[in-house]
Amino acid sequence: MAVLHTPRWAWVLTGSGHFFTESFAMIRELEHCDIFVTRAANEVLRMYKLELDFPDTMRVLHDKTASAVPVGAFYHGVYHTVVIAPASSNTVAKCVLGISDTIATNVFAQAGKCRVPSIVFACDTAPELETMAPDGMVKVYPRKIDLQHTETLKGFERTRVVESLADLTAAVRARQAELASHG
Repeated sequence: MAVLHTPRWAWVLTGSGHFFTESFAMIRELEHCDIFVTRAANEVLRMYKLELDFPDTMRVLHDKTASAVPVGAFYHGVYHTVVIAPASSNTVAKCVLGISDTIATNVFAQAGKCRVPSIVFACDTAPELETMAPDGMVKVYPRKIDLQHTETLKGFERTRVVESLADLTAAVRARQAELASHG
């Protein structure tokens, strides 16, 4: 097996279908990225009929252990940036409350503890949204608590919450430029 380039991107897929396929396309544009896949994301993959077929410079890490063993790599400087996109309301709520019981929430917690910047594309950002479901566009109405959690997450250290695909793209590009300027 080839030696993987470090530090690298850590991209987390959660159980939100909100811009799921577009997030997938963005992952493919990155070099040196590990994709962390929650159990819920595996269900979404099947619903959208997507395959985890990424280039050899990427690894796919599934949520298979109670303590999310792969997140230990944060303590060894393996990652320079975390992207959680799309981030389900469940993941956002757990991140806000400090609950680390999935690979997504463990990645976020360890990134924070290791001072690794995070970009979170929260799916619940407005009282009324349109999103693409497997069968077409649907309207969703996030609950007040979901919107509150998204707002709270915006106040976390080294965490940038983005609210649209354009914002996600801009945040990733800005981080790429920042990394290039340091290196």
